[in-house]
Amino acid sequence: MENALVKISVMLVPGLLAMMVHEVAHGYVAERFGDPTARMLGRLSLNPLRHLDPFGLLMLFLVGFGWAKPVPVNIQNFQRPRQDMVWIALAGPTANLVLATFSGILLQLLGGHGAAGIFHTKLLEPLVLMAGFSLFINLVLAVLNMLPVLPLDGGRMVAGILPEAQARSYSRIEPFGLVLVIVLIFFTPLWRAILLPLVSSGISLLAGSKVAVVHRVMQFLFSS
Repeated sequence: MENALVKISVMLVPGLLAMMVHEVAHGYVAERFGDPTARMLGRLSLNPLRHLDPFGLLMLFLVGFGWAKPVPVNIQNFQRPRQDMVWIALAGPTANLVLATFSGILLQLLGGHGAAGIFHTKLLEPLVLMAGFSLFINLVLAVLNMLPVLPLDGGRMVAGILPEAQARSYSRIEPFGLVLVIVLIFFTPLWRAILLPLVSSGISLLAGSKVAVVHRVMQFLFSS
């Protein structure tokens, strides 16, 4: 029980921040294009209670990634709805990549005297663990959300780029999109063959010489 509480404490703040910033970025860019819906509903706040999806949070602890409540967008407020939605969709993964970059920088600063030594420094160990998980979860959210499946951000971008007739046909998959995503991730080789290597490459790039620390963090969090 104690070990589970430690794991939850390490994952909670970076996980919530990654999911909240992703949604706030959507709302912020939507407002820049003329839609104030997110601000009117208080969704440009970093108050986790405004964004929390209980099942998405549970999935974060169970499988290592989750989601917040989607920020509502009113496309009637846009001058060019389809084109504007491309940029709004792109904002979420971009925000996660920015957070991943800062997490990598923090990890390298904390590990300035060697990965092994800093990882066993009790005073800084919680920060190292959280920075390592933050790097991982933000890269996972960025990569997963770029899958070209509605209602994910990648699907929104595809729908905005396709000609209008094809976009309407493509949008018909949205009611089944979440089921399709679950099938693709858990029941096909997509995660191990493509998505995980992309995440691992991002970790290697951003963590630099401290990549072993991230691997150790993930082993600690997800080992039984």
